[in-house]
Amino acid sequence: MGKNEKGEKKRRWFETLPALYAGAFLLIFFGQLLGALAIGVITPLLDGLYQLVKPGTGGLAESDVWITGADYIIFVGIWALTFIWIGCIRKNRPILSSIGPASKGNNCRNLLLGTLIGFGMNGFCILIAWLHKDIALYFNSANLGALLYLYLVVLLQSSAEELVCRGFLYQKLLKSYQKPAVAIIGNSLLFGILHLMNPGVTVLSFLNIVIVGVLFSLMVYYMDSLWCAFAAHAAWNFTQAILFGLPNSGLVSAYSVFRLDAGRAVNSFAYNVGFGIEGTVLADLVLFVAVVVFLVVFREKKRRSSAA
Repeated sequence: MGKNEKGEKKRRWFETLPALYAGAFLLIFFGQLLGALAIGVITPLLDGLYQLVKPGTGGLAESDVWITGADYIIFVGIWALTFIWIGCIRKNRPILSSIGPASKGNNCRNLLLGTLIGFGMNGFCILIAWLHKDIALYFNSANLGALLYLYLVVLLQSSAEELVCRGFLYQKLLKSYQKPAVAIIGNSLLFGILHLMNPGVTVLSFLNIVIVGVLFSLMVYYMDSLWCAFAAHAAWNFTQAILFGLPNSGLVSAYSVFRLDAGRAVNSFAYNVGFGIEGTVLADLVLFVAVVVFLVVFREKKRRSSAA
């Protein structure tokens, strides 16, 4: 690889932002397709077993838990395809170190921290929307086994998106452009673009997804912890979709502990009828404050560790 007049390394076409965007998009598109095909193969087998255990039922087609879980399980295809892509190309293999426990920030403490951050931020937004009477909730059902299963599949889905955006794309942009800001903002913009086709998307919701992408990227940059981003993303999605039955980026789960009385929901600074709490000024503000906190707290820690 040569250098330009400024002494910077010249990037090959496949190391440029558009090419890396295309690669990340294809990983997500074909990964979900692969996961959907796998679900299509195993569903009839599982359905047969389900009806043996519960004869006389309508099978998995009538199981809200299975229907909800299947929407998330298809993301296993993204994990599979991304690992194949990283493993088959030698230049991509160093990315593996950022995914596993070899990275010093990938530990149980940061998994717990990410969970608390995701649950805390999302829970706060939901609480304000409820107190402001923008939403009305009623209890649906609660099953510990179902909740554990659904948390795991939500973690699978959330971490798959993080694997591509904050794992693959972030690392490739950082290596290619040698500028953390390009890697952070670049992968966050794609994260927002990937959600543009979701139901009810608005300017505020797009901004929300970009800001949360920046927040998760800061976890990787300052904490060296993709696991923290995994956990925060999963806790955010699980809280609004599975615990409280609110739209998750515009999509509503078939199963949740609480259900939204959609007829009483209203638009406000804290809730958006089409997209949920993510399409609001409140959620954007909460995420922006979280980004500022990360910049203030962890930038100083990073400076001290670099100087030591």
